[in-house]
Amino acid sequence: MKREEYPRPQFVRDNWMNLNGVWEFAFDDHDRGMAEKWYQSDRTFDQQINVPFVYQTELSGINSQETHEIVWYKRRFELEADAERERVLLHFGAVDYEATVFLNGMMVGHHIGGHTPFTIDISPFIAEELLEQVLTVRVYDPRYDERIPRGKQTWDETPHSIWYTNTTGIWQTVWLERVAHTYIDTVLFTPNIDDGSVKVTVDLVNYVENQWIAYEIKLKDVVVAAGKWQIKSNFNEIIVQLNQQKVFRSAFHDSGWYWSPERPNLFDVHFKLIGEEGVLDQVDSYFGMRKIHTEKGMVYLNNKPYYQKLILDQGYWPESLMTAPSDEALKRDIELSKEMGFNGCRKHQKVEDPRFLYWADQLGFLVWGESPSAHYFSKESIDYVTNEWKEIVKRDYNHPSIVTWVPFNESWGIGEIGRDRQQQHYTQALYHLLHALDPSRLVISNDGWEMTESDIAAVHNYQHGQVAEVKKFDKYIEDIHTKSGILSSQSANRAIYAEGFTHQGEPILLTEFGGIGYKVGEQAGWGYTTVNSEEDFVLEYERVVKEVFNSEVIFGFCYTQLYDVEQEINGLLTYDRQPKCSLDKIKEINSQYHPNMVSPK
Repeated sequence: MKREEYPRPQFVRDNWMNLNGVWEFAFDDHDRGMAEKWYQSDRTFDQQINVPFVYQTELSGINSQETHEIVWYKRRFELEADAERERVLLHFGAVDYEATVFLNGMMVGHHIGGHTPFTIDISPFIAEELLEQVLTVRVYDPRYDERIPRGKQTWDETPHSIWYTNTTGIWQTVWLERVAHTYIDTVLFTPNIDDGSVKVTVDLVNYVENQWIAYEIKLKDVVVAAGKWQIKSNFNEIIVQLNQQKVFRSAFHDSGWYWSPERPNLFDVHFKLIGEEGVLDQVDSYFGMRKIHTEKGMVYLNNKPYYQKLILDQGYWPESLMTAPSDEALKRDIELSKEMGFNGCRKHQKVEDPRFLYWADQLGFLVWGESPSAHYFSKESIDYVTNEWKEIVKRDYNHPSIVTWVPFNESWGIGEIGRDRQQQHYTQALYHLLHALDPSRLVISNDGWEMTESDIAAVHNYQHGQVAEVKKFDKYIEDIHTKSGILSSQSANRAIYAEGFTHQGEPILLTEFGGIGYKVGEQAGWGYTTVNSEEDFVLEYERVVKEVFNSEVIFGFCYTQLYDVEQEINGLLTYDRQPKCSLDKIKEINSQYHPNMVSPK
């Protein structure tokens, strides 16, 4: 199996080479590789691995769960290049955790951070006298370092509780692109539905005089805007008025051009970078006209109150862990969620493959973007987490499906935030940094409890108990039905707001609850409560969800969870995505209750 689809659907070029597939591979348990120069071109490794699947997975071809903190990759490929006329860019989707990259025996780049992409201009290092180029990658993944962002990956010897099997090494696509000496580096779209415009920011590399950018914007194959402007530097920005275009006004009306889960309208954009010698670069992209904000205790989507019915999605697969086995698998998870009546997901403790976000954009599916947490607070962890967030926002800025950023979860890595002012400052700083980098989305300071400044009061509560535990369920109802109840609840013996902070009128959402355990097949595990039949599973889901809909103050939810993962069997689907009950029954429950779309009490 080979992941062959274009890996960056928000920024597409035609001239590219996929480097996924079989690579040479070696463990370096004694850290000898650098001293012995394993990066030299004539060095061979004793194993093979199927990139981008990590060695811990079945699809890698190795399938070992032993701890190996240092691993090496080698890939030979044919390439001719002319450094005088063109550049060759080497892209890595994600490498967990620290990557050092060599080409033809020379170090060409280094990246720290296991969940975000990086690019290296390898043009100066290509062996022009040879067709064969030799790419070598050394990866260091410190298994027991709790300061690095690791999310749900265990730092113990074996997976347990809510912690899963580790991911080490290359786990997203590796590819090459040929570009001219001057080329388009990034494109950002900032829509404004209130005045019908979109701000377009284009960054170049190696700008020279007498160059232009031409663009064409289409909606449903109808050209709604086109233009050309002369550029003056590497940084370029224009505002395109969409609602003033005659063809646009005549073809689309009644807000039918907004992006939403119900109508995921997307504008396709084609860019050309033109110089005196002709077209230098061409890029295809897209954007959605979408607005998210809060008002009167509610979340508004495109200036209308919008009740979010989210599902918690871990982004793991039994045969491939954090790497989807195929592009179709990413799409199918969204389709299954929508079939059950969910309009979005909270992508939990993972920066998901851009292909997932592409399908969320295309199919109409809200996404809360979250990053893996560190599990120990230190100055180093502040650096690691903050740097990754800057790269996350840069990568995913253009996806209309993403409506919320979630930098922290349940005080992981900030365990003393309840009273520690230093840790409170940290969450406030990241909250403000994300708003500074991206003013178009909401930010939650600490999903679950002990929040500081936050656009949503995101509360977790798994205290609904078994059916027979009437007193426990009554307490659950008491906790979630009124504002005083939910803001004073402490389901994990932690206050909803950190000391010195209080609710400021932001919308209240129940962002983790449920987790009903139901074993189907041979996979053993646990849930927050347990049932033993499909009928009871549906009844228990309805019992728990109905009270969320009945709440006077909750304006949206995120149910735990979409599918079983390793030792957790609390999903609506099994780990291999088989339904545990009729999806129509879940959809009926999610649809039959219609929350009042008015300001909560």
